[in-house]
Amino acid sequence: MERLFSILSKSFMILGGAALLALVLLATGNVALRITGAPFAGTYEIVSFLGAIVIAGALAHTQRRKDHIVVDILSEKFPEPVKRVLDTLNYACTCVLFGIVTWQVWVWGEKLRLSGELSETLQFAYYPFVYVVAAGFGALTGVLFLDFMKALLRGREDGE
Repeated sequence: MERLFSILSKSFMILGGAALLALVLLATGNVALRITGAPFAGTYEIVSFLGAIVIAGALAHTQRRKDHIVVDILSEKFPEPVKRVLDTLNYACTCVLFGIVTWQVWVWGEKLRLSGELSETLQFAYYPFVYVVAAGFGALTGVLFLDFMKALLRGREDGE
């Protein structure tokens, strides 16, 4: 399972990186063409869609590397066994929270698909981008679940 989420999180990171590259090229090209008076139509929409993919693509891989911001002002004062229990509870709570987020974003994508809602300028369907964001949150949820299981098993091995 660890290997699966490693491959999945790296794949999402590559997708997010490709979206970031496309976003930068589009924004740069749009600025250059704006000078000539012929900017790309719908740049704002595309940049918004790509921005969502960039963020969703980075979530799981960033969690695997533990690169998210951690505020441990209070927990650093606790003894090691208490820290392990708090880590386990934290991973459990965040796993449940992001599981709900994944589900609700997917439901929202389904509503958009069924309604046939399109973007205003380019008439792009919203739902594929929403599904990608839901999948990114799903990958984050899976990584958080693995972190929870590791923290739980580490606590049991230490005799707690």
